[in-house]
Amino acid sequence: MLRIYNTLSGKKEVVKLKNGKAIQLFVCGPTVYDSSHLGHARTYITFDVIAKYLKEKWFDVFYLQNITDIDDKIIQRAREKETTPEKIARKFEKTYLQDMKSLRVNSVTKYARATDHIKEIIEQVKTLVKKGFAYQIADGVYYDISKFKNYGKLSRRTALQAEDAVSRIDESKEKRNKGDFCLWKFSREGEPKWSSPWGQGRPGWHIEDTAITQKFFGAQYDMHGGGKDLVFPHHEAEIAQMEAISSKSPMVKYWIHTGSLTVNGKKMSKSLGNFIIIQDFIKQHPARILRFLVIKSLYRSPTDYKEESIAQAKKELARIDEFVARLSKVNHKLKKGHNLTLTAERAFETAMEDDFNTPKAVAVVFDLINRQNALIDKDLLNKADAEDILKFLKKIDRVLGFIFWPKVKEKIPQEVIALAKERGKQRKENNWQKADEIRKKITELGWQIEDTKTGSRLKKL
Repeated sequence: MLRIYNTLSGKKEVVKLKNGKAIQLFVCGPTVYDSSHLGHARTYITFDVIAKYLKEKWFDVFYLQNITDIDDKIIQRAREKETTPEKIARKFEKTYLQDMKSLRVNSVTKYARATDHIKEIIEQVKTLVKKGFAYQIADGVYYDISKFKNYGKLSRRTALQAEDAVSRIDESKEKRNKGDFCLWKFSREGEPKWSSPWGQGRPGWHIEDTAITQKFFGAQYDMHGGGKDLVFPHHEAEIAQMEAISSKSPMVKYWIHTGSLTVNGKKMSKSLGNFIIIQDFIKQHPARILRFLVIKSLYRSPTDYKEESIAQAKKELARIDEFVARLSKVNHKLKKGHNLTLTAERAFETAMEDDFNTPKAVAVVFDLINRQNALIDKDLLNKADAEDILKFLKKIDRVLGFIFWPKVKEKIPQEVIALAKERGKQRKENNWQKADEIRKKITELGWQIEDTKTGSRLKKL
């Protein structure tokens, strides 16, 4: 029985779907004016795991994500780079998709650009104006939050706070209420623009999402996700727009939000010098580590990124790799198997169905490693059991995505190869002290030499 923490109710709820096995999931995508950072990685890896687990449970998941490719930030970046907003948007959209591919985030059914849905956006604004929820002033068309009596029901507030993500300033002296937000913004000279009943302009930040979801899902759908910083005003505005347009409530049945991410205890910021983009991380560490780090934490809890966490993650992944390698070599044909995966399968499912508790799911993997390594050490593991364990690990890795990762063969430096050959020569001549000295030199260069029945083997430390 799957339970999810619903931001709307503030508690865990048993998931009950209106369309049986079909799930409609929408997650707010990036505003493509810059490279994606660790905060983006946390959110999109989380929802990749959620979507894959739902699919693994035989749900038919339609995972929709928008791409905000028109925005004040994009226009500003284009001015700075002396290029067009479209070129900026396409460049960073491509970068984002490459980052997702590197992190094995590949569960999204449809990416929808805002600029491909201008018609739908204009129709929604027209409906809001007609129903009296919107009004026109000098710089655009605004939503009147005083007209929507349930404004604030998701966040339980109506005013901005420091941790909120605000894409547009939307500050006009003509606004009726301080919290009113722009639905259609009139374009200035040199800015992108589309024709509308109110004049040439471009969409507001919040309206693109409801226009896109209404097109693909209708006025009501199952799940909506994003970072905690989007709860207000972005998601609050989405509710106000869609429920005013359709007169149906709730717009979304289950709201799922990822917790905040800090770096060494501080909010990630370019001014603090702790702003880490995904590409910079991947240049220094395997993408596998970032995926593992995200999954090790409960998705809705605050997470602090530290270099020590990376070192620990490397050790834990090495343990997994070693265990998989040991299982592959088990060749004993004992009469009786141990049925070793049944308990692990139940524990994994229990963890994931309790609000996608990935830390507990990861603990199941390491508990399995500890138990089965003890049997391997005593030569008590049946070959069939070893194959069953590998099968189980492959099954859960369709969700987790960090256990079986293609190995990048690292080129062994010539200096290390030469030292290994010299060590082999010294061993043949029984010069053990000299051989040990060479081994130390190899270790200092970051390599380990293992002696096997078939000869010596070099391995990167």
